[in-house]
Amino acid sequence: MKVTGVRTRLYEYESSRNIGDANFPHGFESMKRTGLAVFVDSDQGLSGVSFGTPSARQLIHEKGRLLTGRDPRGVRGLWKRMVDSVFKGGNEGLANDAISSLDIALWDLKAKINDEPLWKTLGASTRRVKAYASGIDMPLPDDVLQRFYEDMAAKGIHMGKLKVGLDRESDLRRLGIVQEALKRSGRTPILCIDSNEYWSPKMAIQNINALEEQYELFWCEEPARRWDYRGLKKVSQSVNAAVATGENLSDISDFMPLVANEAVDIVEVGSGTSGITGALQVADLAYAFELPVAMMNCPGHFMAHLAAALPNHIALEVVFEKAEPEKVVTVDTRIEDGCILLGDTPGHGIVFNDEALEEYSVETPSPQRLSPDRNRRGAGLYWVSPDEPYGLGQE
Repeated sequence: MKVTGVRTRLYEYESSRNIGDANFPHGFESMKRTGLAVFVDSDQGLSGVSFGTPSARQLIHEKGRLLTGRDPRGVRGLWKRMVDSVFKGGNEGLANDAISSLDIALWDLKAKINDEPLWKTLGASTRRVKAYASGIDMPLPDDVLQRFYEDMAAKGIHMGKLKVGLDRESDLRRLGIVQEALKRSGRTPILCIDSNEYWSPKMAIQNINALEEQYELFWCEEPARRWDYRGLKKVSQSVNAAVATGENLSDISDFMPLVANEAVDIVEVGSGTSGITGALQVADLAYAFELPVAMMNCPGHFMAHLAAALPNHIALEVVFEKAEPEKVVTVDTRIEDGCILLGDTPGHGIVFNDEALEEYSVETPSPQRLSPDRNRRGAGLYWVSPDEPYGLGQE
């Protein structure tokens, strides 16, 4: 069996809900989103699929040429081949995005060749993965915030993560809303916060200590810059909550300083951690140091297949119940009793509807005035009121 080539399709759709955080508190100006479908084809008529970053499209095709003619079942060796090809620049940025997409598609193809769901190919003995609710909810008014977490609680989810960082009084009020909503699950709520690297270590300690006077926090996510092992360690030693970080790190080498310097309590991995192969490496590193891992969100929760195989996994982030748009993408998972329940469809269960993909396809993405991946003015230095649009000042 050999890889015959790589295909991609760019598509646009209307999202069902706005999202935002401390660096992007007002969310998107438009509800229009752009997606990239990635296909790794084989000479046996089977294809592995994944989601890609639209801006990495050219690199996906470039790295895909390294796979052509190779046996797709040797996923780890192919991952190493792709990573070796970016040695000088490093496995970061768009290169990592491309490698991640291709690696995930290869794992999907490998499981399809095995005629089994990916969680079985990865060695999991259970199809259930604990979930936690995450609204990426900074732009949401209180009633919408409450409804989101109540809907998740109705599915048995009792753990939730709130975006915080710009207004302590608002953070306290909204934490109360989340806590009351999660009580609808019938279980004791577990609260987490995420300041998305907006605080300095000292700012984080001040704010988290203030929040912990009223609420028990399970973890505080990205309370300082992702590489600041001294600052993250200081936060961890100064608050009750665990420090969770790693969402924006790409390669196992990025995690080494944090683990070696005891700067992380919960290691976050996801599809952007160099794909399934890279995320598995980081999870094994964490396991060696008896650190738990938490899986980041992804469309349709396909990374739950890996999470199910990890002995040190806590919970997977759920932002949208299903992949968007449902007309284009379907997945073989559902949320039940607070868990993501994986299905038996061969592969990771993501299916692109070819006719709908054609209907939603575009040649180029619609322009967005601002990117949600920006670092907001004042980050790590001082607070900029959320009432100041985007914190742009004179820009």
